[in-house]
Amino acid sequence: MTIRDVAERLKLSIAAAEDHLDAEVTSGYASDLLSCVMAKAQKGTIWVTLQSHPNVVAVAVLLELAGVIITEGHSPDPITIEKANAEGIPILTTPHTTFTTVARLIELGVEGVDQE
Repeated sequence: MTIRDVAERLKLSIAAAEDHLDAEVTSGYASDLLSCVMAKAQKGTIWVTLQSHPNVVAVAVLLELAGVIITEGHSPDPITIEKANAEGIPILTTPHTTFTTVARLIELGVEGVDQE
């Protein structure tokens, strides 16, 4: 499944890197602590968070994440969008909570990073 598939099926808004939506989603991870994401997420993971600052993009680039979903109606600021576009990191947004978003990802078949 690609980021584009996730965006379409969950009716997510695309905030950044619209031209990089063909990245393959291999797993999912939800956390608002950057250190936890750096310890657990893997290449191809879609990260669900309510964080919307530029460091989100830095972590996504470092780990080669497939993309980021920002929840609860939070919007990335212009610097974050600019950085995500430059780095090719898709940022999607939703008004739903992280809990609901993760549940919907699981319904789509996205497995958590800790599942085998």
